[in-house]
Amino acid sequence: MLVVGYGSIGKRHVQNLLEKKSLEVIVVTKQKIISKNSRLKIIHNLDDALKEKPDIGFVTNETRFHLPTAIKLARNGINLFIEKPLSDSLNQVKTLQKIVKDKKLITMIGCNLRFFPPISKIKKLIEQNKIGKIISVQIENGSYLPDWHPYEDYRKGYAAKKKLGGGVSLTQIHEVDYLKWFFGNALEISSLSGKFSNLDIDVDDYSTSILKFKKNIICEIHLDFLQRPQYKRCKIRGLEGIIEWDSESNKVKIFNPKQKKWKNVHLDKNYNLTQKKRLNLMYKDELDHFMNCIKNKKNTINSLDDAIDTLKIALAIRDGTKLKKINY
Repeated sequence: MLVVGYGSIGKRHVQNLLEKKSLEVIVVTKQKIISKNSRLKIIHNLDDALKEKPDIGFVTNETRFHLPTAIKLARNGINLFIEKPLSDSLNQVKTLQKIVKDKKLITMIGCNLRFFPPISKIKKLIEQNKIGKIISVQIENGSYLPDWHPYEDYRKGYAAKKKLGGGVSLTQIHEVDYLKWFFGNALEISSLSGKFSNLDIDVDDYSTSILKFKKNIICEIHLDFLQRPQYKRCKIRGLEGIIEWDSESNKVKIFNPKQKKWKNVHLDKNYNLTQKKRLNLMYKDELDHFMNCIKNKKNTINSLDDAIDTLKIALAIRDGTKLKKINY
């Protein structure tokens, strides 16, 4: 098992992999680390790591380097788990696609909210047509970038740097991903994104977008690096009711217009975005899904092809409509 990159998400995956007693893990990182685990080997050069002949690779380095790293691994016949987002551009996407197809590799892009119980519950409610024809959706994801990793300087992280593929539109791609999971590809996009705060970064820290999906479903997405406290929500309006979830209550609830009341359909107070130990369950579920797909040679829930479509939407949001002066 090979993990390329040892930032916060790389460390999480390594920890979860090592809980599986039969696995040995190789980490490629420039950091000076002394491993105390006999099943964990630290190597500072990717070429040297490839000599160990790993069959599964986790690409968890900075966004800008995802595709070059993935292409190198794929050429060596290594099944791929690539952390979100797939990349910060579409350059080299077709190259990776061809190698993956030719070598029949299993791929997965890590968007862990697909394994977060409230979001997967909403997916089921939509599939069960619980609120009839869906008209509109409102999505929000706001958090304060310096709070993400208080132990390090936020200005040095990949999310704050254009040259590393950062910015809120790509870093917070989760919402775009699960909307695509719910409704398919967006047909039309209008967005306003940019840097509006006094954060010492050179990427977009605010984005507001309107997306149109099939069946005339209109979605509004708000993303920012500015909000305290962290807050996420998803509200879906249909002709026969409303589905709603927010990170503060962690309830998924449905409003029935005939009964004129709300009903809780999912609540786990101990499994929310602030409970770190419980929160790790979705990463473990994500890992188990990937490993099972490799074992059974099946497509994953979020393959390379799926992620390319999601990336196209996120790039359109990032590079969307510019603010123009209006003369009255």
